[in-house]
Amino acid sequence: MALMLDCRLLLRKVKDLRSLTPRRNRVKEKWAATRVKHPPTHLALQHFDVTYNVQLGKIWPSVRVALLSERKYGALLNCFSNHGIVEDLQSQGCRDFISDRHVEDEPLRTNQNSEIGCDEESTVFDSDGQQPTALRLSPNIKCLVFPRGDVTRFKPARPDMCGMLSYYLMDAASVLPCLALGVQDGHNVLDLCAAPGGKTLALLQTQSIRFLCVNDTSVSRTLRLRKVLNSYVPKEFLTNEKLRITSFDGTKWGEIERNTFDRVLVDVPCTTDRHSLMEDDNNIFSKNRTGERRRLPQLQLELLVAGIQAACLGGEILYSTCTLSQSQNQSVVEQAIYVARENHDINLQVVSLRPLTQMFRNTFHFAPDLHLGEMVVPHLASNFGPIYMCKLKRLT
Repeated sequence: MALMLDCRLLLRKVKDLRSLTPRRNRVKEKWAATRVKHPPTHLALQHFDVTYNVQLGKIWPSVRVALLSERKYGALLNCFSNHGIVEDLQSQGCRDFISDRHVEDEPLRTNQNSEIGCDEESTVFDSDGQQPTALRLSPNIKCLVFPRGDVTRFKPARPDMCGMLSYYLMDAASVLPCLALGVQDGHNVLDLCAAPGGKTLALLQTQSIRFLCVNDTSVSRTLRLRKVLNSYVPKEFLTNEKLRITSFDGTKWGEIERNTFDRVLVDVPCTTDRHSLMEDDNNIFSKNRTGERRRLPQLQLELLVAGIQAACLGGEILYSTCTLSQSQNQSVVEQAIYVARENHDINLQVVSLRPLTQMFRNTFHFAPDLHLGEMVVPHLASNFGPIYMCKLKRLT
């Protein structure tokens, strides 16, 4: 009897306490019923488990763990800044992975350089398309990373006396497409899907481009790109004579400017695997974006074909994504080569990026045995990527 009385008194005190609690601070139990039953991140993981387990086989479990872990970043140094930041970063253990690349003693393998749609075997060509040569990298692009296994975060960049930020934080593997593009002095370059601007900034670091055209279909993303460039590049390098920023539909670029550019970067929209697994906001695996996600390979194909048309004879095109998906990577390249030949009478040659993987195999983990292109796969000891890239050379 005494126990029942104590319980009643306790319940009365709880009710009194609830009545004294301001209504705005109470937890509404019905909120729990409105939670998304299957968040986009969970849908993405389920999709990847089914797709990538087949595609990547035995390496998928380790890639999966890395994708679900915090990614590593690199600090792309800004050559337009006077901030002496290199010594400070090096004192923290950072190194420039580009200048500290691995030198391979044995001859470079070129067995992957198959020219699709042509009879003769291709190889790694220089700008004249004559003698095979190793990939030539710009000496002006520098990107510092922490050692393997070190997950230290970079501090936010600070402006110098002129207001220019000293470095741009990005996935270090995202610099590889810019290196692979092989920009040389006097080149006209098109960045077809440029926002948010990291790769555009890396291209500008080469200090070799005669004219750079930067495009993104989204006006809001283009505005963000302008802000990035204004924070890193002096105004004299952003004049109309050197740089053009547009917001055209990239798939129509073949109708706007054909046979114009020496180098074309086509870094297409994709499922953005890391974001899809880590963020529910703006996630392409949201149920209301299912149609958009399914249309991605067709959009990517149209963008790549437009980039191919924009390249001049002898020009080179670099296709890249940040997904592991074969349907968005190798399949898109294969279809683009076919469409370019059949519909536009353009013959292309696949240029091997094997020299690049040999140079940077101590920094990144590359997928083994891809039949077309190269891909950085996430790994806990070196958690960069994913980044897929394939380089094409226009022959006709």
